[in-house]
Amino acid sequence: MKSLYFYMLCLAVSFSFLACSSTNRLTMGITQPAQVSIASDVLHIGIINRSEASEKNKVVDNIDKILSLEGLNMDKEGAQKAVSGLRFELERGNRFETIKIIDGNKDFEKGLGVFPAALSWDVVDKICKENGVDVLFSLEFYDTDTAADYEMTMVKIPNNLGILAEVPGHRIKLNTLIKNGWRVYDAANRIIVDEYITNNQVNSMGEGINPVKAFEAVIGRKEAVMDISTNLGANYARFTLPAKVRIAREYFVKGSDSFKMAKRRALTGNWDGAAELWDAELNNPKLKVAGRAHFNMAISNEINGNLSRAIEFASKAYTDYGTKEALRYVNTLKRRVVDQQELNRQLAK
Repeated sequence: MKSLYFYMLCLAVSFSFLACSSTNRLTMGITQPAQVSIASDVLHIGIINRSEASEKNKVVDNIDKILSLEGLNMDKEGAQKAVSGLRFELERGNRFETIKIIDGNKDFEKGLGVFPAALSWDVVDKICKENGVDVLFSLEFYDTDTAADYEMTMVKIPNNLGILAEVPGHRIKLNTLIKNGWRVYDAANRIIVDEYITNNQVNSMGEGINPVKAFEAVIGRKEAVMDISTNLGANYARFTLPAKVRIAREYFVKGSDSFKMAKRRALTGNWDGAAELWDAELNNPKLKVAGRAHFNMAISNEINGNLSRAIEFASKAYTDYGTKEALRYVNTLKRRVVDQQELNRQLAK
């Protein structure tokens, strides 16, 4: 009985807290600049693959393949999938006129499972001029490491009557780590636009009456690695495009009767109507109410895309009326201004 009373009391307190909340949440869609910022006048892209082991490193690479149970061509094919995924997604974005995979060039050294030194600008210039491209996307390294976990266990296999029977057997678990890194070289400005490293895992398990059968049962591992590798390239290509996201904001719904009415208007999507009521409270003799009105007017201006005006209202809410939530909001708006400037630069023609 005491437990039930305590539960009901907590529930009542929770509902009371929600009912007394002074703010309400809204979400809005915005466009963020591309993470990998390619100048708008860049129209021709080259893609190179530096990930294969160089001649001087092939002995070490072959030992690594044996120790990690890698397929003979898994690294090579996985890197090719990553490059293909990058190219396909860049083409799908319709951002560039030319997207060219550059093969068989001896001017760039090959990597070995780690981020190699950046290409010299003389090499970058030469590759770009010979192939008629402005920017190079480079798969700097690609490597898979597979760790095996082996144990004795009971496995189910069909007997002569087709009925599953439990017999002593073997279980193998394979954990394949896919490591890859990219660079983007801007030849005209001689800058490295971006460097990016990511790791992904593929887990596989197989069982059998002997270790060989257990290993054979680990099906689909290579296909999974190839699929993930393709997605790695495609995901990196998406970094060159602006992204549409939703952001959340809190606005005040208490302070005066006008705030209560403005909340109802806001909930129906009538944000201009809500702003009329908040605007009328800007000179309220109560500092707390006036501060909240200024804060909400900042929200209204952000919704309408007027970030500079939003900053003015939020700044005044903090400096003149002491609305503590406004200081963080001012900094958030300033970051949005910087992002918007970068987005405008990326979209400028």
